[in-house]
Amino acid sequence: MKLLRERYRLDLVELQATCAANYARLMRLLPDMREHVGTRRVALSQGEHLLGVLALEVLEACPYTTTLQLRQEHSWPWLPVPPLQVRVYHDARMAEVVSAASARGFRSTYLYPNSAMHQPDEKTQLNQFLGEWLGHCLACGHELQPVI
Repeated sequence: MKLLRERYRLDLVELQATCAANYARLMRLLPDMREHVGTRRVALSQGEHLLGVLALEVLEACPYTTTLQLRQEHSWPWLPVPPLQVRVYHDARMAEVVSAASARGFRSTYLYPNSAMHQPDEKTQLNQFLGEWLGHCLACGHELQPVI
């Protein structure tokens, strides 16, 4: 007897809640992102040991949207973290991942397997990863001080 796996269905309410929470986290980390084009670095350390730095760079600031690039600096070479490009929608108060590394334009669901080997819920997973990354920076991060 052959059992068919049920096809993944997007939970739109969950995805919108994740994107709204990511917007709130980004506004705490970059409250002036609409007026200031530049980069902010949030350091994560354990005592004197620097574990990594999250660089949040404003690529484009428009009246209703802002495009950010998030990348981790000073990470371990054996654990690369893909740079994320995030679009922030100020009128809807949402932020979503629009690209990760070289992949762009994620669909809400994918059949699996597929040629790019995207997971059926790839878009949801990327936005949840962004939320966990930002949440960790808010809980444990500190402003990176330049060495003089």
